[in-house]
Amino acid sequence: MTATLKRTKREMDLTSGPILKKMFLYAIPFIFTNILQILFNAADVAVIGIFRGDNAVAAVGANTTLTGLVVNFFVAFSIGSNVVLAKYVGAKDLTNARRTIGTSLVLAITAGLILVSIGVPLAPTFLKIMGCAPEILDMATIYLRIYFLGMPITMLYNFCASILRAVGDTKRPLVFLMIGGVTNVLLNLFFVCVCNMNVEGVAIATITSQAISATLSLIVLAKGNGYGSIKKEYFRIHKKQLAEICKIAVPSGLQSIAFNIANVLIQSTVNSFGAVGMSANTVSGQFDAMIYNLGNAIALSSMAFVSQNIGAKRMDRVKRSIYCGLLLVVLMSFGVGSLFAIFAPNLCGIIANSQEVINMAVIRLCIMASTYFICSIMEVFSFSVRAMGYSVYSLIISVIGAVVIRMLALKIGISLINEFYIIFITYPISWVITDLVYIFAVVKIYKKVKAKIENESKEMDLESA
Repeated sequence: MTATLKRTKREMDLTSGPILKKMFLYAIPFIFTNILQILFNAADVAVIGIFRGDNAVAAVGANTTLTGLVVNFFVAFSIGSNVVLAKYVGAKDLTNARRTIGTSLVLAITAGLILVSIGVPLAPTFLKIMGCAPEILDMATIYLRIYFLGMPITMLYNFCASILRAVGDTKRPLVFLMIGGVTNVLLNLFFVCVCNMNVEGVAIATITSQAISATLSLIVLAKGNGYGSIKKEYFRIHKKQLAEICKIAVPSGLQSIAFNIANVLIQSTVNSFGAVGMSANTVSGQFDAMIYNLGNAIALSSMAFVSQNIGAKRMDRVKRSIYCGLLLVVLMSFGVGSLFAIFAPNLCGIIANSQEVINMAVIRLCIMASTYFICSIMEVFSFSVRAMGYSVYSLIISVIGAVVIRMLALKIGISLINEFYIIFITYPISWVITDLVYIFAVVKIYKKVKAKIENESKEMDLESA
């Protein structure tokens, strides 16, 4: 018989009550977590820019796309863990929930060690392939190697936070990030200003702050008594849970790699505009990343609602969860994006010193900020499809729509008009096309999942009779 447990006060039940209100309350701490993460990353760039100059900013920025390429494949496994765990929580299956958590934590440590073995020795090779400017290559290599050395810590925190969110707890990941983030800012200033360090200082500060957040998360999981807890007897790889996680994670990871390969190629085009273009891309990226993470937080929230309600066999709430996710991302992403576009010169001027860098950064921010709500719609569709167990569909649609079409648009656009702004116009073009395809796919997948659950319920009724 399946073991069950009542949720603790911190674990929100996503299978009952008003969806829009609950999703908003669930998403708010998640949104602040994502935005604070970007702000703390921006603090890295701001400190290094103010005290070490634009070349140091470019050195940090040269790593952004590359680390995303390698790291996000493994982060996809934390998303897979989230989906699988949320379904077990929705089904009130305590034993399999804890098996999922144990498997997830072992995966996190393994993924981190793999990244260390790949990233540290190959850091300069990766940067050269990307066309990193020679004048910043040494600094960029130092930053990247330290960043990869901290990957076991980074992976552990990502998985722990994902576990807590799957059981409905988004508040404590926010608190732990705030503690780690404040530490990060203070250490940035200490290493750069007091110890006279360069990019290596902000890299060490980042890893140290993540170690604090990861430690706090582990303590909560170890001491917890609800669904979001780990007991040592479950701390190993469980084959069933690993297979379920991989079914979601592998296509998601491949999708992430495809996105980031496209971004690497786009970064190479950005690099062709020299250190000024690279700095402008880094500066603007700090702000439009906030908009992306706003939409991403809501999309992930929608995924948690869809996953728990599939576990609870509440398909009516699955549909409403998708609708509520779409409504929230349009309202919030468009609103914040419009404000960022309006105040783009002021925002970019906070970080950059050079007027030339500011001007190019403003162009990028205005284009991306005003259209990111289209990307957010795509994210809700994509995560909902994964939550329903069809990650391969998400992989195919997103890669063709948001990668292949984007790269074709970039190649054609740059060949016709070799200007900085052309690079970023390709993004909303690809997002619109992808959204249109997703609309048809989500309707089809929803009907298939609903029919499957109805058939399973009928079979169970016949067996009980």
